[in-house]
Amino acid sequence: EVTEKLEEVVTIWTKQIRQVLVESEQIRREADDVGPSAELEHWKTRMSSFNSLLDEIKSSRVKKIISVLQAARSKTLKQWKELDGSITIAANEAKDNVRYLYTLDKFFGPLANASPVMMEHIPSLMNTICMIYCTSPYYNTSEHMTSLFLKITNQMINTCKTYLCEG
Repeated sequence: EVTEKLEEVVTIWTKQIRQVLVESEQIRREADDVGPSAELEHWKTRMSSFNSLLDEIKSSRVKKIISVLQAARSKTLKQWKELDGSITIAANEAKDNVRYLYTLDKFFGPLANASPVMMEHIPSLMNTICMIYCTSPYYNTSEHMTSLFLKITNQMINTCKTYLCEG
């Protein structure tokens, strides 16, 4: 009877975690003119969410319940282990992406505040993006790179518009 109650609890957790994973994979809705710092903020928020979830999964309360279900050879543990692995991968991806995007952070200010003479920053920015693409195990997909280049382009256009309107 205790095992059944604990299995119900784990089933509820499983559904909730699946929902978090599904929502994290949905396409982001962003303004058309959003800049590159929004990319960093997105991954920081995602990292925070998944790290909190991991902390909860690794709490002593959850570990005790999982231990009892292991001793009872519960069938619910297979799904739980898969989800635990998925959460760990998502947390690692977010952490890694934040680490790499922080290397671009030093370019975001000059890109947003400079005159169109920002061109002096472009070669270093491109080299850093190339480094990310070549070394990041997660961020080196065409979707991530396209999103990043789109945001950088948006920022450059906004900076030029501001310069023209103020000049």
